[in-house]
Amino acid sequence: MRLPRMGLGCMSLSHAYGTPPSLEDGVALVRSALDDGVQLLDTATLYGGGRNEELVGRAIAGRRDEVVLASKGGMALVDGVKVIDGRPETLRAQVDASLRRLGVEHIDLYYLHRWDKKVPIAESVGALAEMVAAGKIGAIGLSEVSVDRLREALAAAPIAAVQNEYSLWSRNPELGILDATRDAGVALVAFSPVGRGYLADSITDPEQLPPKDIRRAMPRFQPEHWAANAALLPAWRALAAEAGRTPAQLALAWLLSRGDHVVPIPGSTDAHHVRENQRSLGTVVDPAVLVRAGELIDTATVSGPRYNATGTSEVDAESFEAAV
Repeated sequence: MRLPRMGLGCMSLSHAYGTPPSLEDGVALVRSALDDGVQLLDTATLYGGGRNEELVGRAIAGRRDEVVLASKGGMALVDGVKVIDGRPETLRAQVDASLRRLGVEHIDLYYLHRWDKKVPIAESVGALAEMVAAGKIGAIGLSEVSVDRLREALAAAPIAAVQNEYSLWSRNPELGILDATRDAGVALVAFSPVGRGYLADSITDPEQLPPKDIRRAMPRFQPEHWAANAALLPAWRALAAEAGRTPAQLALAWLLSRGDHVVPIPGSTDAHHVRENQRSLGTVVDPAVLVRAGELIDTATVSGPRYNATGTSEVDAESFEAAV
């Protein structure tokens, strides 16, 4: 399947970052995004324990044909605890539950949110292939996977997209999956494309983040690393101003330059920011500025790994820490 060039990540409307908006405000934001030309919406079973899918479902009611709808299974909240479960029976049940919450008969793209390392990925992908055959989903995606896992999955069923973290400050896809997806004709959907707010220059002091904000557990936002990362921001702001773009727009322009198969899905709880991000499409940034952006914010200049030990254990994607 051919994905739109950019989408909207809906997680922050129910989950993980800051204080989520009300259901009504979240629905209004998604509808505003559709009005601004957003054509790809990304949600998941996990987000808000299913509430995000319900929000997205309400937002697209009467407008289903305007969007490519993507969701995920294989990771969910069970009694308030995040559980990774890629067993076929679990995935079948989660697809059906996603359809009910979204209020639709068909989900265009359904990801295995995390590879369950206790279950061969061919078994998980096989269950999703059954859902494709049943007409419940249109295509299969994978998230936070390595090149090896993508190849194993491709041997079992067609894969339309891999959703891994990719941005100027998280270059892990450049260890293989960027090229592997391009070569296989698979979209690389880049989540957290503005560095969880860092590249949008929206965080002044991580200590002021709400207690349950997931960034509090991420090393790059903690005091031992934040000072070095914050020191890069004045030059980053200046480069964005030179390009005539907001910092977030420059970050998205850099990602869009990485390949026609790269699809950023920035998220926001602010309709103005969603509109600004969408305007990154079709604008031209001097290639020399993009090169300088890639040199300023890079693995060599960013301090700290992207996940703590627990988060690292949950993913399969290549990492620079493991490569050292």
